[in-house]
Amino acid sequence: MEQELEFEQFASGRAHRLFQVAYLMCGDWHQAQDLVQTTLAKMFSVWGRMRRGGDVSTIDAYARKVLLRSYLSQKRLRKSSEIVTADLPERPSGSGDGGELRLVMVAALSQLPPRNRAVVVLRYLEDHSIEAVAEMLGISPGAVKSLNFRSLAKLRDILEEDREALFQS
Repeated sequence: MEQELEFEQFASGRAHRLFQVAYLMCGDWHQAQDLVQTTLAKMFSVWGRMRRGGDVSTIDAYARKVLLRSYLSQKRLRKSSEIVTADLPERPSGSGDGGELRLVMVAALSQLPPRNRAVVVLRYLEDHSIEAVAEMLGISPGAVKSLNFRSLAKLRDILEEDREALFQS
């Protein structure tokens, strides 16, 4: 009973942040909710072992790693179910509160491959070091640097195209 109560406190305290990371990785509200639920379900199954053997930062790091691996696994499984269209959807009109900028950033992130998107989100939203991201992804720090460099270059290109389109209209 105490173990379940501790897990409920952990889940309620971390769910929002996990959702933010999941949403920026996948760009889909419902898929992000599913990823958080999957992560929390996996965390619950090992909760007894985690709370005995780790401090809060270790448990948080493990939760992010579970989220990341669930996302990458889901992307591999869903790769063939994506529908490619020739036309881009219309842009929603902005309300001037920064909402349009957030939508543009999420749209730009969604154009990156899953692993590249994960690197950008973990490095710049979660503020993890190159070494921490490398450990989470199970790759070398050099690979993280390379993915990060290519991802930022791609984002700059995408955002430049959006900037030009916005000022031409």
